[in-house]
Amino acid sequence: MDNEIEKFINFMNIERAVAKNTILAYKNDLIQLSKFLNNQGLKAWNNVSVDDIKKFSIEMSKKSYSNSTKARKIATAKSFFDFLFQEGDISEDPSSKIKLPKLGRKLPNTLKPEEIDSLISAAESTTNNGIRDAAMVELMYATGIRISELISLNTEDIKLEHGYIRCFGKGAKERLIPIHQQAKNKLYRYLIYSRPELVQNKINTAVFLNYKGNRISRQTFWILLQKLVKNTGITKNITPHTIRHSFATHLLEGGAPLRHVQDLLGHSNISTTQIYTHLSNEYTKKEYMQAHPRS
Repeated sequence: MDNEIEKFINFMNIERAVAKNTILAYKNDLIQLSKFLNNQGLKAWNNVSVDDIKKFSIEMSKKSYSNSTKARKIATAKSFFDFLFQEGDISEDPSSKIKLPKLGRKLPNTLKPEEIDSLISAAESTTNNGIRDAAMVELMYATGIRISELISLNTEDIKLEHGYIRCFGKGAKERLIPIHQQAKNKLYRYLIYSRPELVQNKINTAVFLNYKGNRISRQTFWILLQKLVKNTGITKNITPHTIRHSFATHLLEGGAPLRHVQDLLGHSNISTTQIYTHLSNEYTKKEYMQAHPRS
């Protein structure tokens, strides 16, 4: 069971760029969960049931933890099982019906449009890697796709002539996402000029490739994104998901209907998308305070 924990911790560290202390807390939470389940006679994650998670939740409620710590431990377990389910390591998510205590929700970090522009500009160059990096950042911001969806794209998923891409999100749900002209231009440049040189003589259907001609990894994208952030002088904590958050927030600020944003993001529940309305409202309030003559 330890291998799956390490796999999840690596995912959180690379894709979400979670702080070291938070990573340590997640790991300790999952080790605690693993020990609890072992004491229940469970030796594999695929054998864990909803009742087992409920028992763990009850056990945590008996401890002298703060409410936020109890909520974090359950949230960690839910995130972990969702991750295992999405990765195909378990056939069913036993935590999906477990509800978290309501402690308030932290608003996600976002970038301003000009900060997105500076990231893309920092990536642009005449090198194959630079053309690829600019195309990846532009495409992520144009579509709001997850990093896992970006690196999973195959050449058959890119429909430049029709102006959309196809991706498969959580639960292998297919969705078609339109792309604007700037994204089309950068993708075209990459696919025509850079990708053929990166793929070398290999047969590989992946859209985005590393210098060895293999499908680019989450870790590689995370590293290059951090380099771009450093080069632009942006001081915010930026992860691949920050670009997705920015995409959704900017669409809502521009007047896009919430349902449309939900479809583009691939959210099964609109309540997940509604977090971005709070961000948009904060932006509106700030603009009001700056513009109103009596504010």
